Amino acid sequence: MEQSRKEEILERIEKAGNELEYKTSWDEKGIPVSKKKTEIIKGKKSKKSGLDFEAKVRADLEERGWIVCKWVNNIDLIQKKIIPAKRKFNPFSKVMALGTGFPDFICFQRNEKGYIIWGVECKSNGQLDREEKEKCAFLIENNIFSEVVIARKGKDDEKKMEYIFFREKYLKEKS
Repeated sequence: MEQSRKEEILERIEKAGNELEYKTSWDEKGIPVSKKKTEIIKGKKSKKSGLDFEAKVRADLEERGWIVCKWVNNIDLIQKKIIPAKRKFNPFSKVMALGTGFPDFICFQRNEKGYIIWGVECKSNGQLDREEKEKCAFLIENNIFSEVVIARKGKDDEKKMEYIFFREKYLKEKS
């Protein structure tokens, strides 16, 4: 046990000293935490790509006559209730970031009977993980939204949006 701990510490020290390949920060206990610079760049690109895609989805829905708002709640699957989403603190700009809720947007549109209310989750590949599927099922089963929709890039044309209805794709399989 002691030998593996010693090797881990030596590896951390080596990474902390390699400023060309790693970026090192220090946690609250003074232990170095190193991340590969290439992975940091990849993460930044992924985040920007996701935000750009969300902006395109929002513009597309608004063009189709929907009123779109950022959804700032989340679902606690253990307590089975809606809770406020945690805000993320950006230490560089010293601001709290919104937008960590699930789903990404709440959209509503008036019809003859009243309002249609959608929850929209943006996924460029259209795939939800297990936890996201459980959250969508909770939202529909508890009548929070009339429908939960997954927005994805078009298969033939990536500039066009495709909308997948959760109820049709996933809940139909249950019954």
